[in-house]
Amino acid sequence: MRTSHLALIGGLLLAFMGSAALAQTAMTPKAQYAADSKAAQSRYAADKKLCEDETSSAARLQCRRDAKFEYDKALASAKAQLAAATPASATPSSKAVCPDCGKVTSVTETERKGEGSPVGLIAGGVAGALLGNQVGGGSGKSLATIAGAAGGAYAGKKVEEKMNTHKVWTVHVRYEDGQTRQFEFSENPGLRSGDLVKNSGNSVVRY
Repeated sequence: MRTSHLALIGGLLLAFMGSAALAQTAMTPKAQYAADSKAAQSRYAADKKLCEDETSSAARLQCRRDAKFEYDKALASAKAQLAAATPASATPSSKAVCPDCGKVTSVTETERKGEGSPVGLIAGGVAGALLGNQVGGGSGKSLATIAGAAGGAYAGKKVEEKMNTHKVWTVHVRYEDGQTRQFEFSENPGLRSGDLVKNSGNSVVRY
């Protein structure tokens, strides 16, 4: 029966492919797979020609199905041998990107002016008014009081601004995904350009 012949041929083909894989140890796994696939395709074409000799259409159809089954089995075996021969290290693996990790690109130190509060404004105004009240008399005294209050308020504001002036360190960071951010510190963070950092809350720390 031709079906049994195809099964026998398929078995011989698998045995041949296995022995060829052992004999051709110099071939790379990919080259061996290509050779096995080509052999399977050639056998499949030959089997389909044999099926044309069947006397009935039903027999020919069954013969083609058997030939296809043997061909698929041969390809599956070739793929299994390729997978077994390919070391895990040969498979390229992409480096996991750490979204919270980056590198310091620059650190700048600036002096930031403080802001005057209503307390300084009022205190300066009161002091200025008291001093102005000591000058002149009558309407002149009133004008001096107003002028002293205005001048005192301005002076008080400036004094408080100067007292609140402080240094700010700005750290610029470029992350592994290409994004950039900057973080401000009221004290020297001790970071330099090139340092590796990672997010920590609303800031960054060295790692």
